[in-house]
Amino acid sequence: MIRSKVLGIGSYVPERVVTNDDLRFFNDQHVKQETPTIDTTDEWIQKRTGIRERRYVPNDNSTATSDLAIHAVRAALANAEVSEKDVDCIIFATLSPDISFPGSAVFVQHKLGIAGESKGKACACYDIRQQCSGFVHALQMADSFIRCGLYQRVVVIGAELHSHSLDFTTRGRDVAILFGDGAGAFVMGPEETDDAMAGVIYTDCHADGNGAMNLYLKEHDITQMPFVNYDWRNRDENPMMYPQMDGKRVFLYAVRNMVHSSQQALARTGLGWDDITWFVPHQANLRINEKVVEVAGIPPDKVLNTIQFYGNTTAATVPLTIDYWRQQGKVKRGDRILATVFGAGFTWGSAIFQV
Repeated sequence: MIRSKVLGIGSYVPERVVTNDDLRFFNDQHVKQETPTIDTTDEWIQKRTGIRERRYVPNDNSTATSDLAIHAVRAALANAEVSEKDVDCIIFATLSPDISFPGSAVFVQHKLGIAGESKGKACACYDIRQQCSGFVHALQMADSFIRCGLYQRVVVIGAELHSHSLDFTTRGRDVAILFGDGAGAFVMGPEETDDAMAGVIYTDCHADGNGAMNLYLKEHDITQMPFVNYDWRNRDENPMMYPQMDGKRVFLYAVRNMVHSSQQALARTGLGWDDITWFVPHQANLRINEKVVEVAGIPPDKVLNTIQFYGNTTAATVPLTIDYWRQQGKVKRGDRILATVFGAGFTWGSAIFQV
């Protein structure tokens, strides 16, 4: 039987560390001011989110989301001992694409040096927009493609560049304190085995559009002519430039759906927590993760987090967290992971897989 397998893992975060105290003095160009621009404190942020710091790209307009992705992809390819030329599919999960279109996966393809038929083949490129749930959705796609024999070497990416689209004022505080920049990637491929517990064991994804406007970034409205119609300098008009969130509703639905999704994953596979090496929840808010662990009865010593020092990197959080702890020597080859995610849409899901 053909099953899909994680062949390699890679990640990348920018060098610039932004502490909570740094953040409260930033203007929209990430330049520290003499007086606070956001009415907040390190204590306030840590109490509500668990975040101490996050990473930002340089504030010189030199970096795109695909640039973050390419670092993670190359690390994953090296870890898998796979050549760029072997890649026959790229799936890129992001809510912060380089530009509106084309999708960012084609920019990754180009930067890998495998664009164009002159290179021997033109691999398929997909962008998916499931926000914080994007990586598990992408993993489900890759698993399906590989099992049916369509592709042999699939690169699955979660990457985000949030720092350029945050409202660094007290008005935008509840969102601005959460997000960081970063990328993570898997290289996936087929494995011939009759072991039902090998490779990707389980994936399940869901959505509920009733929550679509509880966490969103409008930025442009295609129903309007022109579809971008605001003065960025006008405080009454420019909120559409920035992410908007109903935090209490997001917290409630995130906990509810992540608990149910993780419990369902175990029930459907017949596995228990003794069979799972690590639980990797989406890194949206440490308080959400702590509540999920409490309600779902997850052993705390099996939980991996990175939000304390990376913030919420949306589609990147799952691979970024796994790779961080792999580099620390905690996650090892053959470990079985249950990853559970929740994001805007609302979207959510779980996956169980070996690394």
